[in-house]
Amino acid sequence: MDSEKIGHFLKELRKEKGLTQEQLSEKLGVTNRSISRWENGVNMPDLDLVIEIVNYFNVSIEEFLLGERRTEMVDKKTEETVLSVADYSNDKEIIFTKRLQTFLVIGTISCIIYTILKFTGVYENVADFTLGFGLSMLIVGILYTSRYMSKISAFKQRVIDRNK
Repeated sequence: MDSEKIGHFLKELRKEKGLTQEQLSEKLGVTNRSISRWENGVNMPDLDLVIEIVNYFNVSIEEFLLGERRTEMVDKKTEETVLSVADYSNDKEIIFTKRLQTFLVIGTISCIIYTILKFTGVYENVADFTLGFGLSMLIVGILYTSRYMSKISAFKQRVIDRNK
């Protein structure tokens, strides 16, 4: 896969539609900088975005990954493989979202329990522990929603894969 060739192809597709990088970035929900990096071959879009891009520009996944238009019939097996990888990626995102929801629910419930215990004056030590626990769960939930957590998770996965 030649990222520069793919980048030039993406730029060509974008210009054919008469779009600026900013307009394309709005349609895909990414930054202008991401579009620029893709077009310059610095990096590649995530698989979910590749599927969005090929659907938007009405090209096959194979054409996009080769960085050129193909006149022959697209290999269905290749396309099915890429789509199944995208499904796997979506499954990981669903698991991630469920974890996030769990952290936020536990944090919120802990804060509510703290409030009840603090105002009733019962179990002062338990109330303080509950507050600390609840706030830590909320902080972890906030970290999970930031872009940094996904980068940390991706880095962790690369390290694990290298050590195998």
